[in-house]
Amino acid sequence: MPRRIASTAPPPRPTRGEAIAASLAEDIVAGRLKPGTPLDELGLARAYGSSRTPVREALRQLAPTGLVQVAPRRGAVVAIPDPQQLGEMFLVMAELEAMAAALAALAMTPEQRRGLERQHGAMAAMVRAGDVAAYRAANVTFHHLLYLGAHNGYLGEIATATRRRLAPFRAAQLEAPDRLRRSHEEHGAIVTAIQRGDAAAAAAQIRTHIGLTERTWEAMARALRQPSAA
Repeated sequence: MPRRIASTAPPPRPTRGEAIAASLAEDIVAGRLKPGTPLDELGLARAYGSSRTPVREALRQLAPTGLVQVAPRRGAVVAIPDPQQLGEMFLVMAELEAMAAALAALAMTPEQRRGLERQHGAMAAMVRAGDVAAYRAANVTFHHLLYLGAHNGYLGEIATATRRRLAPFRAAQLEAPDRLRRSHEEHGAIVTAIQRGDAAAAAAQIRTHIGLTERTWEAMARALRQPSAA
């Protein structure tokens, strides 16, 4: 029987449309493109140094992910789900993260507990500086440390996927007045419960945190939906 020869061909390079889609998705998830932002094909083509065709393809690829909404005759915008859909997403997110926090309170290693404490401490300087961009990135790491500390790979997988869907809204709400300070205080309560090994309190604190995140975004979304004054 002939021996199979392993292929040494490099993986196919992404198409221009795929590359633009990946870049836009990163900007949306990181909060650089906020919910409700119009995604003008011509402007994006200029920004990426391409024709409109790959931009159009990129927007078509992003629509099924929930990050972009494409409406006939109105073009594409960074998605703003309807309040019911968003409420359902936040409810699931709160329960997934509550489960992760409860498990982390019981299962985190001493090293992981110290890492979570260090991450929370480092974020205090970002709050004092009002550095929303740095806090956003650190916030993702903070929650990821909770998922790792739960020591449940499947929970981490689905929590990460759900967080990605909600990332644009969680990132945008951090720009609300005084939200950085309050978010950091909420994190502090979560960390304290975990360090004490109190699973019920850790779950309750993170449900409160996600609930306040949702309400902050809802207030911002109402303002986005209101027509501009003439």
